[in-house]
Amino acid sequence: MAAEHDRRYAPGHLGELTRLLPIEMVDEAVQQTRTLQKRLRGLPARVVVYLLLAGCLFPEVGYPGVWRKLTAGLAHLAPVRPSASALCQARRRIGPAPLKWLFDLIRGPEGAAPARAGVWWKGLLVTAIDGTILTVPDQPAVRTRYVKQAGHHGGTGYPQVRLLALLTCGTRTLIDAVFAPTTVGETTLAPGLWSSLRAGMLVLADRNFDAVDVLTGIAQCDADFLIRGKTSRRLPVLARHQDESFTSRIGPLTVRVIDAQITVTTADGEQRCAYRLLTTLMDPVRYPAHQLVGLYHERWEIETAYLELKASILGGRVLRARTAPGLEQEIYALLVTYQLIRTAISDAAYATGMDPDRGSFTIAWQTAKDQVVLAQHAIDDAAVELVGVIGAEVLADPLPPRRLRVCPRIVKRAISKYQARGPVIDRSCRQARLDVYVLPGEPP
Repeated sequence: MAAEHDRRYAPGHLGELTRLLPIEMVDEAVQQTRTLQKRLRGLPARVVVYLLLAGCLFPEVGYPGVWRKLTAGLAHLAPVRPSASALCQARRRIGPAPLKWLFDLIRGPEGAAPARAGVWWKGLLVTAIDGTILTVPDQPAVRTRYVKQAGHHGGTGYPQVRLLALLTCGTRTLIDAVFAPTTVGETTLAPGLWSSLRAGMLVLADRNFDAVDVLTGIAQCDADFLIRGKTSRRLPVLARHQDESFTSRIGPLTVRVIDAQITVTTADGEQRCAYRLLTTLMDPVRYPAHQLVGLYHERWEIETAYLELKASILGGRVLRARTAPGLEQEIYALLVTYQLIRTAISDAAYATGMDPDRGSFTIAWQTAKDQVVLAQHAIDDAAVELVGVIGAEVLADPLPPRRLRVCPRIVKRAISKYQARGPVIDRSCRQARLDVYVLPGEPP
């Protein structure tokens, strides 16, 4: 009977990533969310959780194909071979709760120790808030909650989900995330992240978050912010500082305002744009204006994270689930999988002193997939190593040191192929030099 029990449970793994999400942790998730099976099944709840996570590593195949990859290295255990219908029923049986529980458990600023370079700036944990859109299947059960966006050309062909995340810029690990239909705006979703803000955090965000409710919400959590402001807003100058920044007020908040001109120089010439930054870092000596302008560009780390999530992992695909609860389950599984890969990268980087920015997400992701198929280090009793196979592959081929470059921000895939006609657009990236000039203003 014990041997049969082992066969049934053996396919529950995530390759080497199982060391970051061990069996005991998954068992606790299904226990705490009361989704543990009441009788021994061919597909226990633990196995289904791992199946959902593995599905995020292999979005190009259906769940029967994912199961074959999970069990490819376990033929000696004679695992069960469930039908597509059995896999579907098992996913519905456990629902989204265990995946959400796991995400709440493992989310957080990987590398939160202040000594870790590239993650902290002057004693502050540098984070960013921003949103993105995920495309979901056009099914009646999905459209009961998620809608299509209207537009000038008839709108999108699929319903969509708005995802808003709080992320650690230095490691691109997720601190928190919330999602809702696209009828809910980013600033409306933002308060769902406030419980994860702490004193000692510096939050970066774009102009969309220049709203009184958002600014006061962050400040009330004792976190600081550095947010790009709208230049059209007229702000009173209460005091001018030596670095040309000035003190002002927005609603009940006292803020420091930095008006700057950014000049980007490439081989094709110069481009200038005006920036206004709002911050609660009021000391111009400790936090000089020109340094804050340079730091603000770390906000693009969250854009890179969304690229890894949507282009690398999903490959631009529509999500699988065909019901609203199934989509919630899948999104949380996607967030957990992303967090595990990012944690593996940062663990390897810090074990050797490498900047986490130089760890290739693509290499880590592809290696993690290989480890699932091989079932390497998944269900053995070997000691947990900080740098495993995934980390070793990342360290063997690090990315070059980050260089300043610019790339046009344009739509690379038109909604309609008939709208894509027109002049050829140059999308190539170019090396650049950045010059910052803090603009002087009138005295108060």
